[in-house]
Amino acid sequence: MSELPLIKARADFPALTHRVRGKPIVYLDTAATALKPWPVIERISLFNTYQTANVHRGAHFLADQATTFFEETREKVRSFLNAESTDEIVFTKGTTDSINLVAQTYGKKYLQPGDEVLLTELEHHANIVPWQMICEERGAKISVVPIDADGRLDEKVFQQKLNSKPKILAITHCSNALGTINDVKKYIQWAHQAGAKVLVDGAQMVANHKVDVRDLDADFYVFSGHKLFGPYGVGVLYGKRAILENLPPYQGGGSMISQVTFEKTTYNDIPYRFEAGTPNIEGVIGLGPALDYVQKLGWDNITLHEQMLLNYATEKILEIKGITILGPKSEKAPILSLKIEGVHHSDAGQVLDQENVAVRAGHHCTQPLMRKLGVPGTVRASISVYNNMNDIDLLVKGLRKVQELFL
Repeated sequence: MSELPLIKARADFPALTHRVRGKPIVYLDTAATALKPWPVIERISLFNTYQTANVHRGAHFLADQATTFFEETREKVRSFLNAESTDEIVFTKGTTDSINLVAQTYGKKYLQPGDEVLLTELEHHANIVPWQMICEERGAKISVVPIDADGRLDEKVFQQKLNSKPKILAITHCSNALGTINDVKKYIQWAHQAGAKVLVDGAQMVANHKVDVRDLDADFYVFSGHKLFGPYGVGVLYGKRAILENLPPYQGGGSMISQVTFEKTTYNDIPYRFEAGTPNIEGVIGLGPALDYVQKLGWDNITLHEQMLLNYATEKILEIKGITILGPKSEKAPILSLKIEGVHHSDAGQVLDQENVAVRAGHHCTQPLMRKLGVPGTVRASISVYNNMNDIDLLVKGLRKVQELFL
């Protein structure tokens, strides 16, 4: 293998200098949460140390400065997604909060008894449960697009499902469990032709590939900061202006109002209508350098680095008898979901942990998908810009040790 294009990026992540049991950590759990680079850590520390103030309603220098920093991040997100306006960028607690916001506003306003919400078998629980809740409330129902044997959506059935004219398609851009990348641009076009609005869960996509919401023509696009080298507890909801302007508030409180009396309240303009209360200010401000960081690395470099490691890992794991890679083998995100014959995923995860190899072991909040695959869970290794070939070698060594201990 030729040299990885982002081999020097590893030095930007101080967590990787930490030693456990006298050995470095092999971090292969980025699909759950990405490590944070120095620019993000330092920016949050600077704000909390010297710049702390609330936003939007202060009358002093620190408050004005904090508001400027906060809104500068909104512009960075707009540019990052190629949205038309910052009015279309709503800050939330994360992907889950963003989906709940859409379900409880758009769904509550437009879903009628008998209407359908179309989901897929690849969805995270965060893109299933909120829709179940609003469908139960409104008397609507869920319909589901199945996957084929390769872990990709069955497009023939997909088109058949659209014949019933669902009101909403909620679909993941990239499966967190299998790494399947959906052709959402095509699926959005299909859904719009059927009269549906589309929400795209981009949590697993935004750190690996450039996303252009206008090119996709997405009605809603959501993601979390912590999957993108940013802080916890901050997320983004992109929504088309024409849609957001006609939605009711999600929560009531400060900032989301225009005028309040005990008789009646009028609501603020978008996006502030959906941002009740004091937001996660340091989280939003810390998201800015995370966006800067991935763009500085370069999308081509990110893709090449991760795909080179994914290909290397796939080749080495397939050499081990008794281990199956579930889902697509190629044209996927840098995620490896492993079934180890004769070994429970939790046992495998514990052995790997003793080798300082950090992976995820479980159902990955995709229980319907795991049932479809016929497994209770998998061992999931997910690769990022800070990984290298030695990480993969240690993963493979750990997997062989798992087999030695249990088989």
